[in-house]
Amino acid sequence: MAESQYNAEKATGKKVKVTKNGPYLVSGGVPLSEQSIRASGNGQCNEWKEGKKYPAQETAALCRCGRSQNKPFCDGSHVKVRFDGTETASQETYSEQAGITVGPSLKLSDAEDLCAGARFCDCAGGTWKLTKRSDDPEARQLAIQEACDCPSGRLVAWDQDGRAIEPDFEPSIGLVEDTQAGKMGPVWVRGGIPIESADGESYEIRNRVTLCRCGKSANKPFCDGNHLR
Repeated sequence: MAESQYNAEKATGKKVKVTKNGPYLVSGGVPLSEQSIRASGNGQCNEWKEGKKYPAQETAALCRCGRSQNKPFCDGSHVKVRFDGTETASQETYSEQAGITVGPSLKLSDAEDLCAGARFCDCAGGTWKLTKRSDDPEARQLAIQEACDCPSGRLVAWDQDGRAIEPDFEPSIGLVEDTQAGKMGPVWVRGGIPIESADGESYEIRNRVTLCRCGKSANKPFCDGNHLR
C-alpha cells in the first residue's frame, strides 16, 4: 500500500530541521498559525478552528523543549534546562508501522505509535467501527472525516482501489491548541514538508505529521500525546 496524495512541488524549498537538543528550524517561508481542537455539545472533538496567524518569516526557530517564554518561538531555554531532545522515533515507513482494519468499502491503516491524542477518532463509536460499517454511506463518510481530522496521520482511510483519502493541505504548520483539554498540543506539519533529523537523515515525507513541542514525548521528534498527561 503506497501512501501519497500531496503535491511535492508545493513544498519545494520548505523544510523542518530538528536540531540537537534544540529547536525546530523551519525554512522556506512556511505559513504558521494556531489550530484549535473544538468539541461539540456532547464533549466529542469534531472540528478544527484556525486562530492566530503569525507574520510570514523566511526562517523561524520553534521551541520543542516546552520551556520557552516566547512560545511558539525558541528563546534558548533548552540550554538552561539541559533539554534532552534525543530522537527515538523509528525510521520505518508509515506502511511498515501500520496495522489495517478492513471494511466493506474502506480500509483504515493505523500506526498507533504516532498518536497525538486529538480524539477525533472517538466520535460515533470510533473510526475503526465506522470503517467496518462502511457499506452504510453515513458511516463511511464519518470514518473518512475522522481519519482526515487526525493531525498526526496515525489514521489514514483508503478506498477499495488502494488510494489514500487525504486532506488537501497547503504546505503549512499549525500550532495545536487543545481547548477542551486546556493543553498546548503539538506542531502540526502539513502538505508534505520534509523533516530532517539532527544527524541529517530524512524522515518519510508525509502529508501530515505532528512534532512534540512539550519536550515530554517518548517518540521524539514526533508527538505521542504526553502533553495530555
